[in-house]
Amino acid sequence: MDDASVFSALGFEGRRTAPSTRANTDLSPHGYTVPSVIMGSPVDIEGLISQLTLEEKISLLAGQNFWETVPVPRLNIPSLKVSDGPNGARGAQFKGGVKAACFPASVSLAATWDQSLPQKIGNALAEETISKGAYVLLAPTVCPHRSPLGGRNFESFSEDPFLAGQLATSYIIGLQEKGVGATIKHFAANEQETRRFTMNVNVSERALREIYLKPFEIAVKKAEPWALMTSYNLVNGTHSDLNEHLLQTILREQWGFKGLVMSDWGGTNSVAESITAGLDLEMPGPANRRKMEDVKKAISSGSLKVESIDGCVRAILKLLEKTGKFAKPETPPEQAISLPAHRKLIREAGAQGIVLLKNENDILPLKKSGVKSVAALGLAKECLAHGGGSAAVNCHYKITPYEALERTLGKDVDLRFSQGAKIFRNLPDMVEGLFNLENKPGLTLSRYDTRDFSSTPEVSSHDMGTYVPLESRCEAAKLEGVYRPTVTGSHHLSFSSLGPSKFFINDKVVLETTKNSDDSMGFLLGGVVEEIVSFDFVAGEEYKIRLETVAPKDEAEGGLSLLEGLLGVHLGFMLQSDYEADLLTDAVEIAKTSDIALIFVGNTPVWETEGQDMTTMSLPANGSQDALIKAVCEVNSNVVVINSTGVAISMPWLSSVSAMVQTWFPGQEAGNSIVDVLFGDVNPGGKLPISIPHRIEDTPAYGNFPGDVDTLQVTYQEGVEIGYRFYDKKPERVLFPFGFGLSYSKFEISSVKVEGKVLAKGGAISVSADVKNVAGVAGHEVVQVYIAPLNSKVDRPIKTLAGFAKVALASGESKTAQVSVSFESAAFWDETLNMWKVEEGDYEILVGNSSANIVSKEKIAVKETFTYGP
Repeated sequence: MDDASVFSALGFEGRRTAPSTRANTDLSPHGYTVPSVIMGSPVDIEGLISQLTLEEKISLLAGQNFWETVPVPRLNIPSLKVSDGPNGARGAQFKGGVKAACFPASVSLAATWDQSLPQKIGNALAEETISKGAYVLLAPTVCPHRSPLGGRNFESFSEDPFLAGQLATSYIIGLQEKGVGATIKHFAANEQETRRFTMNVNVSERALREIYLKPFEIAVKKAEPWALMTSYNLVNGTHSDLNEHLLQTILREQWGFKGLVMSDWGGTNSVAESITAGLDLEMPGPANRRKMEDVKKAISSGSLKVESIDGCVRAILKLLEKTGKFAKPETPPEQAISLPAHRKLIREAGAQGIVLLKNENDILPLKKSGVKSVAALGLAKECLAHGGGSAAVNCHYKITPYEALERTLGKDVDLRFSQGAKIFRNLPDMVEGLFNLENKPGLTLSRYDTRDFSSTPEVSSHDMGTYVPLESRCEAAKLEGVYRPTVTGSHHLSFSSLGPSKFFINDKVVLETTKNSDDSMGFLLGGVVEEIVSFDFVAGEEYKIRLETVAPKDEAEGGLSLLEGLLGVHLGFMLQSDYEADLLTDAVEIAKTSDIALIFVGNTPVWETEGQDMTTMSLPANGSQDALIKAVCEVNSNVVVINSTGVAISMPWLSSVSAMVQTWFPGQEAGNSIVDVLFGDVNPGGKLPISIPHRIEDTPAYGNFPGDVDTLQVTYQEGVEIGYRFYDKKPERVLFPFGFGLSYSKFEISSVKVEGKVLAKGGAISVSADVKNVAGVAGHEVVQVYIAPLNSKVDRPIKTLAGFAKVALASGESKTAQVSVSFESAAFWDETLNMWKVEEGDYEILVGNSSANIVSKEKIAVKETFTYGP
């Protein structure tokens, strides 16, 4: 069955429209259509609102469960299912659910600098979403990268708001032209995970407008996303879901947003205020803030108007109409459909986003001939497909670099592996050797309705691991059984939980948590740091095991409301021999006798994840990966480092390695994508969507990230100068500049022309440049166009990205790249006028292939000062 037949069988009959052929810097609104077969017949929204009772209206204001909205059967109003996340439609389960395709992370897409690619990814993700019975995807994430320590940076695109906005526009169009709604998020100023539920972001209106709101503005105006998700944090003293300035004044009035606004999960902070501010839907359900009696009280007291409720209901019904749910009200079961076209797209997109940072003596691409032995070290047998949290999916499969190397090298090359470094953050699930009270593998689970374990429990068997009974809430639980070790030793245990919990061995407390998790969602998504202890076990003996846990309560860290009655506890385990093993010596010995040493390093999903920011730019853990690189470089002169992170890392070993490759998180085909580039089957054409500084102290947010966790305040002291805007004024602090990326080809950019030397209000200037591939291999070059004010009366960045074009060139081929620079590219936000301003004066159009490599400067002018509304 072909791909089209598969989705026809699912009841999906949409058609793909032709991609836009307009310049990628001038994508117009309505660049896509929603097929009528998806939309269904027009629905009388106002008629439905008039027929709804007040109770029915209130019921629609929050979800019915974790992923679905509330239906109203009396009026044939269906339920709508949504699904995470940005790089794959995961379905309902956080872990171990129905398998799904895992696409490259958004930062990887941004590294392609290819506006057409996210649209193709969006098309594919729409199909994936429908296979999970959902018609709204909770993506894309567009918040700019403020610091390389941001735990969720990988899920977003770039440090530059223009690049992020352009690519998010393409992504959203790709989703919605196939009938699946996009949910742009997290609105707004959600650039960190530390205390994300309660942190107050102090940020100037200028920085908000020019940096942090800009990608949202671009995408809202050009792609018209059907939904938007608010962030957990406060912005200038007000939670985002209560922030009328953000939701009403800016989003709806100034930008003309017509879609639905939903909360992040557990991110609704009031009854009346959130509805009045414009938060249409509280998620997840059942209602926490918007309980029936609470909403009615707010109406009776006069703090809430029924008209405001009608506005929320209208947005919900319109989303149901757009997604075609009135025509197809059923929610089909989740299916795991691995499509060849999606597998091919993932492999190609992953490779296109890879950035070659160093290639001394052209060691890359590797050649099979002449190489007799290759050392594959570090994380070569790990597929770093995605980061942790909402982006994690249960992949159809994962291709590791080692597997791809085996297929590529065949039997003629001696491929050797050694891990070389320990990078675990938390210990693996304790599973082996556990037996429940009936002497069967696993543990016995007892659920209680009382927190003191006094009620009659509901008893069942349970396989050990993180326990999260999404379908069956309770107040407390016990997990009981015995552990029968097969190896004597001082083995290691780790422990974490949602609520206060204890772990007993032979009725003695070994590990304990006395309060709620600091980040409940971080726990669910595998991002919390666990306490590790050792315990002496003797093989052949039997140890009584018991875990006791109670549900978290709402009085602790924000966001716990959605988890009341939801239990979670994790017990990790590692043998002493594994915990204390010397991995480095073996790796060095292998590298010493190998022709090439490929060292795979990076962040596994527990190190780079939603729910936790990083504390250092160094690779995890405790310098072990850096030590591996350093030690191998001392015995092998042909070392290639392949790094899989969504953020910049420090590289103290850079001068010692022959090549450095940044691969991000390329999706389930990661190994194939990486090896395709290493051996030249794909010529790397990726460019950095972020700047890479030397060290964390060199970053613009240093000292103001993540802020004061005691007072819950963070100040964006750097204002508009993040990323290259900062490094342009302090170039000595950057290691690899924004937009940088090497190739196996060599390109020349020449004959830059600017048509029209005057930038007029509402107009644009066309910039063209000839690009020639002067190497013997086909490749891609990205022409980057920046605009620089020369005589501004205010302190402004030296330059800002105004447009870009990616050009594919055969060996010896020349092409002309065309980029349109809009009038708005010259604007800044004037806080005294609360308007955009373009100053009279001279500007330069800068053309190059990175923010630091400008090959041409052309002067233009603005003849008079203009101001215009947002």
